[in-house]
Amino acid sequence: MIDEIKKYIAEAEDFQAKTLEEVEQFRIKVLGSKGLLKDYFAKFKSVPNELKKEFGQTINAWKNIAENKVAELKESLESQETNKNEWGDLTRPAAPIALGSRHPISLVKNQIVDVFSRIGFNVSEGPEIEDDWHNFTALNLPEYHPARDMQDTFFVQTNPDVLLRTHTSSVQVRYMEENKPPIRTISPGRVFRNEAISARSHCIFHQVEGLYIDKEVSFADMKQTLLYFTKEMFGKSKIRLRPSYFPFTEPSAEIDIYWGLKTETDYKITKGTGWLEIGGCGMVDPNVLTNCNINPKEYSGFAFGMGIERIAMLLHQIGDIRMFYENDMRFLEQFKSSF
Repeated sequence: MIDEIKKYIAEAEDFQAKTLEEVEQFRIKVLGSKGLLKDYFAKFKSVPNELKKEFGQTINAWKNIAENKVAELKESLESQETNKNEWGDLTRPAAPIALGSRHPISLVKNQIVDVFSRIGFNVSEGPEIEDDWHNFTALNLPEYHPARDMQDTFFVQTNPDVLLRTHTSSVQVRYMEENKPPIRTISPGRVFRNEAISARSHCIFHQVEGLYIDKEVSFADMKQTLLYFTKEMFGKSKIRLRPSYFPFTEPSAEIDIYWGLKTETDYKITKGTGWLEIGGCGMVDPNVLTNCNINPKEYSGFAFGMGIERIAMLLHQIGDIRMFYENDMRFLEQFKSSF
């Protein structure tokens, strides 16, 4: 019997399996409650006394080798199974990478830039942390000017002369200081005002402002430029300019487009008039040109500005400006097909 057990020991040492099922069958065959080891342990009583020691040592060795082999194969096969579940079939094509989408603010800004680039406007940029001169004084808003109260400003406490820009007109001032006419530029960017956050207003928003300076620039040139923009951006061919006031332009006007009254939404956003304000404009004040070292007797120009969020809300029928800043994936994923 000892020789039989030694054969089983050799089989156990040489045993290999490709699946956990094969390992389990081997365990049941050798170590199970009705397995071979059980039978040989039962035969221990019939072994002669002089062979019992060797018989016992041999059968225990068989048991230990079988148990170690089962544990070793199980660990190896379970590890392979885990890797397979984790990585899958590495020969299969990879899953497509999920593509993101541009933010609606970026989409509309790019549209605006594209429209004005067709008629010769370039893009200029400047710092968001600005000084008093470029944000106020150079734009005909000297210290203690009452019009400064129109813009609730975030000042940097350590330096009262430094602030977060309240409009991108400061970029235009820098551009005029560094470039000679003719000038034709737009300045899109983020601006900051200390305003209460609601569905219609926010303390952070985006503007795009345009500037055109050359010889003999007229109010009619400005109107035709804005009419071209509204046709290309909104498909609307009717605008009006209402008299208004801005410290850095004279005369100044509000820009209205005729949105129409075809739907209930049209009535709501235009308050039943069909007209919708989209921004402000005017002829550049001679004092602003002088502050930027441009001779107002030789050159004239016009400027305009509008909110990018407002235009995005109109184009995409978005009812709450706060949605642009909440990073809600359900909202942003709606713009995946946009360019």
